[in-house]
Amino acid sequence: MSSNDDPKTNGADSDAHVSPSSATHTIPYIILFFILGMAASMVLGWLIFPQLLYSQKNQPVDFNHRLHLELVDQSCQSCHFFREDGTFSGAPKLAQCIDCHDQQLGLSENEKVFFEQYVAKGREVPWLVYARQPDCVFFSHAAHVEGARMDCVTCHGYTGTSESLRPYEENRISGYSRDIWGRKISGLKSNSWDRMKMSDCAKCHTQFADIHDSSVQTRRDACFVCHK
Repeated sequence: MSSNDDPKTNGADSDAHVSPSSATHTIPYIILFFILGMAASMVLGWLIFPQLLYSQKNQPVDFNHRLHLELVDQSCQSCHFFREDGTFSGAPKLAQCIDCHDQQLGLSENEKVFFEQYVAKGREVPWLVYARQPDCVFFSHAAHVEGARMDCVTCHGYTGTSESLRPYEENRISGYSRDIWGRKISGLKSNSWDRMKMSDCAKCHTQFADIHDSSVQTRRDACFVCHK
């Protein structure tokens, strides 16, 4: 009796082969699982991951810009001004605040915290600066505000009319503010102040034809103009 006549061998061979109809039935399931996997990856990467990537911190004092703007004479420049050497002052120092807040003004919780924790103790307020650039970036406010006559709103939005400070969002990996990358991981933005990346600077400079030829190789702004 030959091996081909062995019923056990014939049975094993038949089980080892999958019929074409069975393989055809599995294809839709493979496609379905692929689509579901792609959808899950998109949701995780575009919606959930950005929320996990940033931590939120409250400012030490909830500052009311609208209230203070109504009391000063020179708009934003009353607190955010240029020094005599042309450098920008940035966030106000305690010495500026004490000009008005040498004693507690009002009974609000914010005023109480500000006076007791900072004014009375002579401590600087550790403000979390939304627009702080990486250490390797040099940005001249004088060139943009005094030279190009740009409005503060162009980069900072309508912060001057806000009555409360939004949470500071810090990238858990880089430590940078979310205002640098932007709120949308896609990179899309609706307003000029939605993001502060290098590509945004380049786009604005190109739009207003304000590109210099400081680089011999590229005839454009050299890297060291902004990166020190």
